[in-house]
Amino acid sequence: MQSTISGKAYVLGDNVDTDQIIPAQYLTYNPAVAEEYKMFGKYALSSVPPAQAGLPKGHVPFHTRDEFVSDYKIIVAGKNFGCGSSREHAPIALDAAGIQCVVAEFYARIFFRNSVNGGYIIPFETSDRLCEQICTGDELKLDVAAGVLHNLTTKEKWQLKPLGEVAPIIDAGGIFAYAKKVGMLKA
Repeated sequence: MQSTISGKAYVLGDNVDTDQIIPAQYLTYNPAVAEEYKMFGKYALSSVPPAQAGLPKGHVPFHTRDEFVSDYKIIVAGKNFGCGSSREHAPIALDAAGIQCVVAEFYARIFFRNSVNGGYIIPFETSDRLCEQICTGDELKLDVAAGVLHNLTTKEKWQLKPLGEVAPIIDAGGIFAYAKKVGMLKA
């Protein structure tokens, strides 16, 4: 796991569901095939309604050009991020798009577990309503070990909730890598 994550914020509101994160029509791509994996990044967040994207200032596109990787590195969201279907492709799409972590008030359980188990993105939780305090495009720096999020644009900082028991799984790169590391599976 990286010690710091730096980059532009992409801000979303509440109840961003897995159909908005990666629409069903793109599930024909196979994430096990490298050329197809990157297609998940191209279509990540392509169904987020304009009222959700870029809060509080209105719609800001996630992709500024027709590219596979977004200019954004950290998603800041409200409540219930990743709700909806148990689509394991949702954290894959965010990873393929270059997102390294999501900071939300809380997650749908299955999205949280898929993120951790696959080692795709780091799902931090916050007690603060950061989606109303951070703007899309703000430069952020996250001290992963300390769980402190710095807004380099506004000079504000927030303490995030600890990763707790999932930290070693994330650090290992996912549940299977962790199981091998601790001797639960043969290497």
